[in-house]
Amino acid sequence: MVGTEKRIGLVTADLVQHFELRDAAMSGKALIVCMSRRICVDMYNAIIKLRPGWHSTDDKTGAVKIVMSGSASDEISWQPHIRTKQAREAIAKRFKDYNDDLKLVIVRDMWLTGFDCPSMHTMYVDKPMAGHNLMQAIARVNRVFRDKPGGLVVDYLGLADSLKAAMRTYTVSGGKGVAHVDQEQAVAVMLEKYQVVKDMLHGYDYMPILKSEPANRIKGIAMTMEFILGLEDGKKRFLYAVSALSKAFALSVPHEMAIEIRDEVGLFQEIRSGLVKATVSEFERSPEEIESAIKQLVSRAVSSTEVVDIFAAAGLKKPDISILSDEFLAEVRQLPQRNLALELLKKLITDDIRTRMQKNVVQARSFAEMLEESINKYQK
Repeated sequence: MVGTEKRIGLVTADLVQHFELRDAAMSGKALIVCMSRRICVDMYNAIIKLRPGWHSTDDKTGAVKIVMSGSASDEISWQPHIRTKQAREAIAKRFKDYNDDLKLVIVRDMWLTGFDCPSMHTMYVDKPMAGHNLMQAIARVNRVFRDKPGGLVVDYLGLADSLKAAMRTYTVSGGKGVAHVDQEQAVAVMLEKYQVVKDMLHGYDYMPILKSEPANRIKGIAMTMEFILGLEDGKKRFLYAVSALSKAFALSVPHEMAIEIRDEVGLFQEIRSGLVKATVSEFERSPEEIESAIKQLVSRAVSSTEVVDIFAAAGLKKPDISILSDEFLAEVRQLPQRNLALELLKKLITDDIRTRMQKNVVQARSFAEMLEESINKYQK
């Protein structure tokens, strides 16, 4: 019943649409788990019928592959998918490479235990599993990777009862924390965090930025940053709120509510990225932020390859902080984005002080105290 042509066609159509929406919002890899090798092959054929461009006879190219065991006595139609151990390892290497175009792999039993691909964020399950095997399988999509908040399991057979039983075993064995969350819960959290960010921007109309040309978009983002920096503890609250929204958004995609607010979330991410770039010292960033820039969950339709010069957006010529002349500071005082200009200069001077501290601790402490005193005077 599971392997009938009509059902495979329905599952495949849903799966392809789901994965394209999810990958557009959060690029990564996905695993498809089928009941039998025959169903694996039929699923592959149904997928490439819908998306011919994903197919390739060369193992070095192509967006979808099957990884399964077999022999020369198997059906002729299966033979292209039966590979040597070395060939399977080559495909695994491609799949683990975040930048490789291999996005989907279909399996029956392989890769369900002990396989580690951190960028894999989705597992499509069309096979009965239970207990330890089920926990092992879904753990494949929960590996930590950049800002991925967790893995998504798309269940086509109804594994809820088996999952609950497996979770009871996990808990009795000493496991702690919430190991799974329903997508509707994630959507509710996402909408709550979305409203928090919108409330912070109350009184400021950011919507025109979404449809602006790149140059005007950059100016609009700079003005939004200025507005946020003018709020009480605005920078800290905004960075935290957008980070929380992004995690809930990544778990919710491709729910229709997530798709509906995708472009706004992308804009919030751009603003957050600008604030981090302009105001957070390199010495203050966490290892995760240094390793991976803040992921911008923007629609591909509005993404820009243009390099953002945040100084130009704030109306500043990038200064040489060793010669902060009275003329330059007078110019800063006349800028419309005074809060943003202050944060930029503070970041520059802080980074310079930290650099000097490596050579002369006493001098650096003196500069740091002077900077803190100056900022307090300005704010008062």
